[in-house]
Amino acid sequence: MASSEVLIPSNKKVRPHPTQNEALLFEKSSPGKRAYKLPPLDVPAVNAAALLGAAHRKTPGELPELSEIEIIRHFTRLSTWNYAIDLGMYPLGSCTMKYNPRVNELVARIEGLAEAHPYRPDSLAQGILEVIDLLQRCLIEITGMDAITLQPAAGAHGEFTGILLVRAWHESQGNPRKKILIPDSAHGTNPASAAICGYTVETLKSNAEGGIDLDALTRQVDEETAALMLTNPSTIGVFESQIAKIAEILHAKGALLYMDGANMNALVGKARPGDFGVDVMHLNLHKTFSTPHGGGGPGSGPVACKAFLEPFLPTPVLVQNENGAKGWNYDRPQSIGRVRAFYGNVGMFIRALAYILANGPDGLRQTTEDAVLNANYIRAKLEDFYDLPYRTPSMHEVVFSDKRQAVKGVKTGDIAKRLIDYGFHPYTVSFPMIVHGALMIEPTESESLEELDLFIDAMQAIAREVDETPELVKTAPHSTRVSRLDEVQAARKPILRWRPTK
Repeated sequence: MASSEVLIPSNKKVRPHPTQNEALLFEKSSPGKRAYKLPPLDVPAVNAAALLGAAHRKTPGELPELSEIEIIRHFTRLSTWNYAIDLGMYPLGSCTMKYNPRVNELVARIEGLAEAHPYRPDSLAQGILEVIDLLQRCLIEITGMDAITLQPAAGAHGEFTGILLVRAWHESQGNPRKKILIPDSAHGTNPASAAICGYTVETLKSNAEGGIDLDALTRQVDEETAALMLTNPSTIGVFESQIAKIAEILHAKGALLYMDGANMNALVGKARPGDFGVDVMHLNLHKTFSTPHGGGGPGSGPVACKAFLEPFLPTPVLVQNENGAKGWNYDRPQSIGRVRAFYGNVGMFIRALAYILANGPDGLRQTTEDAVLNANYIRAKLEDFYDLPYRTPSMHEVVFSDKRQAVKGVKTGDIAKRLIDYGFHPYTVSFPMIVHGALMIEPTESESLEELDLFIDAMQAIAREVDETPELVKTAPHSTRVSRLDEVQAARKPILRWRPTK
């Protein structure tokens, strides 16, 4: 796969791809076609108009009429147009799109766990409560924290919950304070989470190594600073080597250190945030601990904290009674209240616990080591082809820029689209914002050496194409059913539903 001729031969003959409209079931519809016929009604007819009132339709809905084989072929064809982890790697940086073992999906479907209803009395739910309790204890050990809540539904929801804890604690001290400091290398949801909790956001500039500038931090933190929201490792894949000093500076002013734990897949089994000064943090079970990522969820964003924040955790809190049985404690006068219906996305808890127990301490440590090794392997193989804005050692991901290719008029988005022709999902484009023209690559621990080499070969080939035939890259992709779209138009005027032609 080293040349465009191999990828896109001029004499390639394929069945013509249907247009966007022809691919829709509605356009294939013909009056009278049926895929299934219901048996005659064997109960007394109901007066639908009387039963539904104003909600009753006066005319039938315009539904497609097709045969069974047409429906099967339509959806099967659509499935072949999708990229999936079962087909190849997702090099999306900061997303950790790793493979999740199928056995974890099987465990989550065990009848007694999958059908455990939240209204079931505690006495009849001891099994699922044991799962929740064991997962909590595992995550507390992994993070080095003292307490945890599993309620938040995803990472940003965890940020929101964590900052509410920060606010509640400061209020208990007599002053909620006014501002949150957020590095320019943080995840984009951090400022929104701080703002929605009522705080003013103040940006903290990174230093030349991509880390926190301690002098700038010392100048900006004051008695009105509630916390610093720190992504560690940061979005450029760099570990904050001065993290203990950062915590010391904050604590000296009465401020707290919040850690965005979305990148914990670079730390699990190697370092515990609670040991280097973090007061509160969230985890992404759907990134680090085996829940399929992407497709809209569900996720899970547990929040772990130090003991002094424990009284403020969302209610209810899981406790063990004197007789050893587990149950929910709602008597929490300082709690910030519920942040999620019931107790969180329990199916994600089961998957995460299955993943943790199957790997064990040594296995979890190895996943971290493999993720970091893979990222650095890609870095070593591509740094002669793409600009590396930060020479700081990489953790689980590596960030290049399009600086060299931009000389030929080729941008990161062009390279990403050309990568599609080589059979790979694109990397993360133009993020983080502090790297102009960023190429953000995270291979995760899932990928083998052979798969990494295929990806590296493709990226090296594209770099050579930019030098020799830049127009080929600027007009990519060439092998997809739909080529370049008007992305501005798609974002501002999306077509989200089918409308019949009048």
